[in-house]
Amino acid sequence: MLEERDLYFYRLKLIFEVALKRRGGPSLVFAHSLGNNVFRYFLEWLKLEIAPRSYQKWLDDHIDTYFSVGAPLLGAVESVKATLSGLTFGLPISEGTARLMCNSFSSSMWMLPFSSNCNTRHVSSNDRWGHSGESSAIYCNEKEFKVKSSGWPVDIVKVEVMEDLVSGFSPNPLMPSESFNNLDCSPTSKWSFSAREVADGTFFDAIAKHDNNAKEAHHQLKKFLIDDPVLNPLTPWQRPPLKNVFCIYGIDLKTEVGYHYALSGKPYPDNWILTDVIYETEGGVLQTRSGAYVEGNYSQSGDATVPYHSLSWCKTWLGSAVNITRTPQRAYTASEVQVIHDVKHEEGSDIIPSMARDSNTKYMTFYEDGHSIPGKRTAVWEIDKVDHRNIVRLPVLLRELWLETAHGFHPEAKRRFVSKDKREPIRDEDCFWDYSKARCGMPDQCEYRYVFGDVHLGQSCRLRTSLNNPFQNYL
Repeated sequence: MLEERDLYFYRLKLIFEVALKRRGGPSLVFAHSLGNNVFRYFLEWLKLEIAPRSYQKWLDDHIDTYFSVGAPLLGAVESVKATLSGLTFGLPISEGTARLMCNSFSSSMWMLPFSSNCNTRHVSSNDRWGHSGESSAIYCNEKEFKVKSSGWPVDIVKVEVMEDLVSGFSPNPLMPSESFNNLDCSPTSKWSFSAREVADGTFFDAIAKHDNNAKEAHHQLKKFLIDDPVLNPLTPWQRPPLKNVFCIYGIDLKTEVGYHYALSGKPYPDNWILTDVIYETEGGVLQTRSGAYVEGNYSQSGDATVPYHSLSWCKTWLGSAVNITRTPQRAYTASEVQVIHDVKHEEGSDIIPSMARDSNTKYMTFYEDGHSIPGKRTAVWEIDKVDHRNIVRLPVLLRELWLETAHGFHPEAKRRFVSKDKREPIRDEDCFWDYSKARCGMPDQCEYRYVFGDVHLGQSCRLRTSLNNPFQNYL
């Protein structure tokens, strides 16, 4: 619809082509959150716009590096909350009004959580008049039915509905009603829905009798996402065919991964009550708002908006041997760096390094693969304790982006990735006040120099004016 209404992707293609002619070189792409979904769709749309033999050449000529920041690669659980009870985003409005607002956004459906084990297949069909056409069918591999909750920490949503609604009804048309063993014999029954059942519309079908919006939501899901002729975005994304791909996200913050709802007895849009929330917390421990016990554990937690399972999907883009480096986020010396070379990585799996942590230090962990695909580089950066919305203005991220970009284009660069051996201050923001020594930290590079408007000692620590360009240390 973006293309049909605004020629959005055609105009984006022209922007890349004009940039190449004006500047003589390829562009850098920096996408945050939903912007990654948009860029993915652009790459698929481009396949239909350009001759197949020219597609890869166009990408190589026009795009040098893709920085994916906070990408909901397997969706975001909060989109379910937005659809059922609304997200106020801090605005002074009721949840009912917020729900009406969120359901008017096409992006709400675009970020529904989905299973990494399922995909879409376009199949030919004939109607009763003999007209041929093409429709979409969702199919899943065997792993989907062997793992719990579609690979997510828990089922995405559990709803409590009246028993007469569910009697003899199977919310999944591919499975008989007796297979749903989570129904009890109380006056109300609880249904649990996995990510697969949310993304394929089973969930919306099941609650349609109690929710006026569910039928419309399923219609929009089917028409604009599942049956999209270019791409169903609720399917797992393989590594894009670009020269350099960097996937960056925050971890170890309390993030919502599941919801429990009950009927309120009120009309739409206030017909659901959020009765409990399931969170993943630092270290992957699952907790609930009510304090109820939740079975299961996960390796990490997300960025307070997107769960870790979705953010870290890009680790599957890494090859069989990965170099892992963990450093403090602040400026540091070589003695504080932890490195493990050639870590074995199984296809489609996560990587959790066995590295030391100081509870008082925020780290940045780099997973780098520069050899699996000849001529291409893939890296994943995990940044401790940074939330989804503020990551784009995090000074340490801006520092690393600048160093990696400058390194990538530097004619004297010898390494596949910029060196992580140390980080000397290269900007005033990298200097800090060392309270234990009552002076600016790293005194060889930083000095105390007060400027009117400074409100604390750290702001008055600045780079020494005589300092030479430190970038040569990182080539």
